[in-house]
Amino acid sequence: MFRKITFLLVLFFTASLSLAQNAQLSPLSKISLLTVGTGEDLAAKFGHSAIRLQDPTLGIDEVYGYGTYDFEDPNFYLNFTRGKLSYTISRIPFKYFEYSYQQEKRWIREQELDVNLEQRNNIITFLEHNLLPENKKYKYDFLFDNCATRIPLVFEKTLGNTFKFDYNHLEEQLTFRELIRLKLNPNSWSNFGIDLALGSVIDREASPYEHLFLPIYVYEQMKHTTLDGKPIVKKETLLLDIPEQEDRSPLFLTPLFWLSIVLLLVCYITYTDYKNLRRNKWLDFGLFTVTGLAGVLILFLWFATDHLATKANFNSLWAFAPNIIIAFIVIKKQIPSWMITYIIFLTILLGITCMLWMFKIQVFSILLIIVLLALAIRYVYLIYYFKSKQLSKK
Repeated sequence: MFRKITFLLVLFFTASLSLAQNAQLSPLSKISLLTVGTGEDLAAKFGHSAIRLQDPTLGIDEVYGYGTYDFEDPNFYLNFTRGKLSYTISRIPFKYFEYSYQQEKRWIREQELDVNLEQRNNIITFLEHNLLPENKKYKYDFLFDNCATRIPLVFEKTLGNTFKFDYNHLEEQLTFRELIRLKLNPNSWSNFGIDLALGSVIDREASPYEHLFLPIYVYEQMKHTTLDGKPIVKKETLLLDIPEQEDRSPLFLTPLFWLSIVLLLVCYITYTDYKNLRRNKWLDFGLFTVTGLAGVLILFLWFATDHLATKANFNSLWAFAPNIIIAFIVIKKQIPSWMITYIIFLTILLGITCMLWMFKIQVFSILLIIVLLALAIRYVYLIYYFKSKQLSKK
């Protein structure tokens, strides 16, 4: 609801603000970078970056930000899932910007930039040009084209070759997955879901420049950036001093709790099945259905969307899409003879998954150990059970 209200406010003030496309600011004007801390929602976990314009002579105090979207867009959720949703640059009065993050309990840091009047005019002219109806929409990409990555791009295009980054402050270069995990609790559904949905393409080391897809890295990088050989940050101010809240969900709401319950249930039922040489068809139906549905989702994100980060996802080995069909076969009393071969194949896929993890071709959620263990236990028992049934018929 807040985002919808914000979007309407943006439209109103975009239409009403009379700043010309060829900006002519006063000598008292200031340009600064705003960095916002993390919030509770998954979309807010990684912070936010924006550019602030202040000109007391013209009575302007506005914030330009990329990454605004409209819930009223046709097919919003479908386009969002497929990576085809149009995002826009927006402009909103600073007082509304600040109020919104007060409500969300997120800190705001401001870095005033040491840029002359001509450079300030160039920056605002560029942003105003982006705000034109024919320019404002773009296809968002979480890793390569988001609210943070657009900030250095604005400065590169408007400040010229003397705008230079110094990456020597980076103690280590991380992979995209490691960077994403910085702000996520390992024992959270959001982290587990991200590791399930994103593929091996994010397990390569990000270049220093690519680290700037996270707002906090843009904030740190500006401290080590020069313009005409001088530090570009003139002054830094903490506008909202709100400590970041740790994600501490009750244990019974965490994936570790529920996946452990599933593992214990699989172990118990499989043990009783082994003691009585029987097979719980409903457990098998459930496991094959869930892994099949997960596999279908992974393949959809891989092949049917424009998201770059969901490509080459080897979660599809243990979450095997054909299992959704096999689920309706294993629930039957009579099982075809080829089922043993199929389950052996699934067991091999579990082993391949572990090998890919070991060699860091794709790094999976640590919680996946529980899932792989549960599946391995059940698959091994099913192989034993079906072979025993075959031998008893001879």
